[in-house]
Amino acid sequence: MSEAAKTPTHYRLVAALKAIGPYLRETLCKDGAYHFDCLSVCVDDTKSPEDREFWGWWLDLTLVDDQFEATYQIGRYNQTGEWILESAPKSAVSEINRTQEVFHEKLVKTLSEKFELSVSIHDDSVEFV
Repeated sequence: MSEAAKTPTHYRLVAALKAIGPYLRETLCKDGAYHFDCLSVCVDDTKSPEDREFWGWWLDLTLVDDQFEATYQIGRYNQTGEWILESAPKSAVSEINRTQEVFHEKLVKTLSEKFELSVSIHDDSVEFV
């Protein structure tokens, strides 16, 4: 495999990562560091849409040598658009885990098939069961 194929450009990576779904936060990405998140469960769906908060996960994906390290966290996405590291209620955990697992499978498959890059879970990553 050529060196160019092993180290794709930032723009090729962004295009491939965007194709996975609505998770990539392109404005928070830079070369070698990519940010994703997923609003899995509404905290209180009786509130108006602009006042809603969500339980979910976020991911910082960092290129280290020839592989990516994934650091996942779980928490609450607040009204001001910030993630708060916080334990989700039991009623939300299974859906958060499901969306994270589905996403992670797509991420690994995309990076492996398109670029022959692997993904490892960082030690600081939250454990999904």
